[in-house]
Amino acid sequence: MSDVSVANTIYSKKYRNYALGVLFLGYVVNFIDRSILSILLEPIKNELLLTDTQLGLLGGLAFAMFYATLGIPIASLADRWSRTKVLAISMIIWSAMTAVCGAASNFTMLLLARIGVGVGEAGASPPSHSLISDYFPIESRATALSIYALGIPFGSMIGNYVGGWGASELGWRMTFFLVGVPGIFVALLILGTLREPPRGLSETAAVKAAVAKTTEPAPSLKEVFKFLWHRRSFRHIGFAAGLHAFVGYGAGTWNAPFLIRSHEMPITEVGSWLAIISGIGAIGTFAGGYLGDKVSDWTADRRWYLWIAGISTLLMVPFQFTAYLYEDLIAVIPALAVVSVLGGMYLGPSFAMTQGLVTLRMRAVASALLLFMLNIIGMGLGPYFVGIASDLLSPEFRIDSLRYALCLCVLANLWAAFHYFMGARSLRADLDSTEALMMQKLQ
Repeated sequence: MSDVSVANTIYSKKYRNYALGVLFLGYVVNFIDRSILSILLEPIKNELLLTDTQLGLLGGLAFAMFYATLGIPIASLADRWSRTKVLAISMIIWSAMTAVCGAASNFTMLLLARIGVGVGEAGASPPSHSLISDYFPIESRATALSIYALGIPFGSMIGNYVGGWGASELGWRMTFFLVGVPGIFVALLILGTLREPPRGLSETAAVKAAVAKTTEPAPSLKEVFKFLWHRRSFRHIGFAAGLHAFVGYGAGTWNAPFLIRSHEMPITEVGSWLAIISGIGAIGTFAGGYLGDKVSDWTADRRWYLWIAGISTLLMVPFQFTAYLYEDLIAVIPALAVVSVLGGMYLGPSFAMTQGLVTLRMRAVASALLLFMLNIIGMGLGPYFVGIASDLLSPEFRIDSLRYALCLCVLANLWAAFHYFMGARSLRADLDSTEALMMQKLQ
């Protein structure tokens, strides 16, 4: 029986789609637990008497430092051990620590609990990206990764809605308990139903034959880092994604406090509107990968993956300024919805090209390295920068200090777009180099 028929017998299209659905569900849980803090910032601030700088630390740097740094060794483990087990164990950890956030009685306790969430979530995306790359071939991989990335807007949508309702009806402490528990059941679903696919399952027959002939162990972290760093396009992808996330996490963390402070919107209404906006954003998250696959296939030019990411990032800027500077909600809410659509379009292309730039046993670590740059620059510094800027601007602008801090954050998207366009210049040569290297194993 041929390689293809064996693969289809063991992992039918229906099962692969099921596996993608389960991984998507896990990512939804991931982002519910990660994003729930932003909608709860104002009641937490009022009860624990915190500054915006402290809130920015909770929503950004404290979480991101552990999330990003631990993601690399955990990804290395996933390249050597069962990816499904790494994912399930990580999910149990972050879900439990989310619930613990509700028991915090001061800033230090809440900070430590958020660090625990970051430790657990470090094991989410790298093994998931590696599994998806084995389930789906390169010509449909960006679409599959974009479907997985829909966990971001859908998780944020649920987190915002439940957070707004929970803060009003249950209090912020019980809301943390409420969203922490479901992840444990999803982890058990992963352990019970997801099978570990052979590495390279969805590659061409020639590449799979090359993999079968080699007995080399998975490369070390240092080797993967050196390999990727010599791909100029990856350096630009990493910085572009990081700067894009700097704006995305900076704004996403502070949108709820901004609407509460500058527009005097009740927290339940804030949660409902942000939930709708996050749901609309799913259009862009899917479209980025889908358009990347289709346009690149149609034009036979894979640079379109990064061009699409760069164009969408650049188009966000005027809508972001409208959202934060316009006084009437009749323009603010639609502008935030457009930003939500454009803001997710970079995900599928960025991760798909990163996976394409490395060999098969580098994939989880490659994903973790991109996430490291994305999360240290974006999640770590974005919310913290906005919080510090808001405190610094507060003496002059008072309640509107957050408005202008967010405007300063938005400027980083211009820099991000530049890196996407620069990365496209060397992308084809770097992809061809990696493919040629894998083919050499046949000789």
